[in-house]
Amino acid sequence: MIDLTARHPHVTPDTLLTTLRPSPRFQHVRFDTYQPNPHYPSQQQAQETLRAFAQQATPPDTGGFRLFRRRRPEGQGLYLDGGFGVGKTHLLASAWHSAPGRAALMSFQDLMYLIGALGMTRAVDAFKDHDLLLIDEFELDDPGNTHMANTFLGQVMPRGTHVIATSNTEPGALGEGRFNARDFQRQIQAIAGRFHTHTIDGPDYRQRRTTPEPPLTPDESARWEARQDPAGLAVIQARDLSRHLLTVHPSHFPQLLGGVQALAIHDLTPMQDQNTALRFVHLIDKVYDLGTHAALTGVSLGRLFDETYRHGAYAKKYSRCLSRLSELLREAREEIA
Repeated sequence: MIDLTARHPHVTPDTLLTTLRPSPRFQHVRFDTYQPNPHYPSQQQAQETLRAFAQQATPPDTGGFRLFRRRRPEGQGLYLDGGFGVGKTHLLASAWHSAPGRAALMSFQDLMYLIGALGMTRAVDAFKDHDLLLIDEFELDDPGNTHMANTFLGQVMPRGTHVIATSNTEPGALGEGRFNARDFQRQIQAIAGRFHTHTIDGPDYRQRRTTPEPPLTPDESARWEARQDPAGLAVIQARDLSRHLLTVHPSHFPQLLGGVQALAIHDLTPMQDQNTALRFVHLIDKVYDLGTHAALTGVSLGRLFDETYRHGAYAKKYSRCLSRLSELLREAREEIA
């Protein structure tokens, strides 16, 4: 059995740079496997738009004498704005798979970590040969990452690198409710001005039922754990997990979960601290993306996050997490049915 609390991963930026590709859950998705909801035409339009955009991110012609080589035209930006559960990450991963040139896919948080760890000059240099950058969950949480995002895009895109970003927030509204965005409106507008926005509508495809899936009972969890391979199983108390996550940088969560095929979290209680809650949200995002099986016991999903959090500046993050938790719990019940 795997003890997560004994793991203290430290990942170098160079190592992280080699992992910027679709996660296991999205390893086999393609544009042709995306199933747009016929009631929301914007989903098929997004499929067609991203397919065409990815194809234009072609490597520059490196043949011939240097004197006659054309400079790469400035990279274009596409911003996919939509709620959670409409397939934005599926489309982003499909763009990575279909791009004819060199592409990198990362979360916005991973990008901020790389810039902070490498410094702006080295971070820009690391992506100078990329034809396409794909940034998932683009969001501005504070003045620091607003400045870094604006500077990075302002140096990478003029060199010919195209960028596709997904977000739950319209580009002009980035940062609202999280910091005094008015003071940084010029930088926010500069970021927004680099992208053509495509809005994708529709409900969360995971919400097949009207109520969230309840956590497993202790007996159900025990039966679920008995079905897992002990070598890939991690079992942890929720309070111990929350304490340990405070010691691990969120960009290192994939390494924390390395080799974990199944994760059981016991005795969830309401999360009263926003920092703790957001780290848990980010962990669940990684559990979901990695295709890790999961089972949880304790408080109902509706009571997991404080009401003020679920309707505050990070409301969409919490809603996405609850949706994914409900799907993971449904999958766990199907295993023991």
